[in-house]
Amino acid sequence: MFNNRLLYLWSPLLLLSGWELAARLAWIDARFFPAPLTIFHYLIFISPDEGIFQDVIASLSRIFFGYSLGAFFGISLGIAMGLHRLTRLGLYPLIAATYPIPKIAILPLIMLIFGIGELSKIMVVAIGSFFLILLNTLHGVDSIQKIHHDVSSVYRIRGWAYFRHVIFPACLPSIFTGLKLAIGYSLVIVVAAEFSGANKGIGYLIWQSWETFSIHAMYAAIFVIGLLGFLFAYSIDWLERKIVPWHTNNNNLS
Repeated sequence: MFNNRLLYLWSPLLLLSGWELAARLAWIDARFFPAPLTIFHYLIFISPDEGIFQDVIASLSRIFFGYSLGAFFGISLGIAMGLHRLTRLGLYPLIAATYPIPKIAILPLIMLIFGIGELSKIMVVAIGSFFLILLNTLHGVDSIQKIHHDVSSVYRIRGWAYFRHVIFPACLPSIFTGLKLAIGYSLVIVVAAEFSGANKGIGYLIWQSWETFSIHAMYAAIFVIGLLGFLFAYSIDWLERKIVPWHTNNNNLS
């Protein structure tokens, strides 16, 4: 397991080492591509005094509430559409029509409806998460093998027991796939949403750094986004291994 983790880290370490060498030898313009060690120095020793923790907390709170809302409705509606034909026939055309619309493109509309405060940013994250989780959940229900339904029918497993012991466990791997896709997408959406109409957040910090040409602060915020993305993916992988132990996946992070 330890060796696997070392192998997993070699590519970012190689990239950072090459970047550091190129910056130190002036192969690249350090004004636009400062050396990673100087960025990490700024991130660890300077940025806390400039309020980066408050920006990270603001973004995380928006992601948490929006992602939780999108996951709840995405899983619920995905299962309902998978189990009930009329529900699918009624809702699938709407899903198919609205899913391709870039979620950040409807941010102005969301701001008109919910205002320019926190709720609009939470809602745009929720909408983006909702579609990915719903479609993967629906795929999970559709992928349940016919033999499971037949065995349940033979043993007269119906109602809540049927859902609890057959449907939900069978579609959990697909649900977790949707959750992993949605958490990364939530991070992308919240950063884009914070470029305008926000006075806190990682996206706000990046935009403010660009306006003031604070290159180190901009890269520090970008590194934080990458770290959060890694931690989100690792956490959901760990949760999947705990909840879905029968679903073996050789591509886990450890």
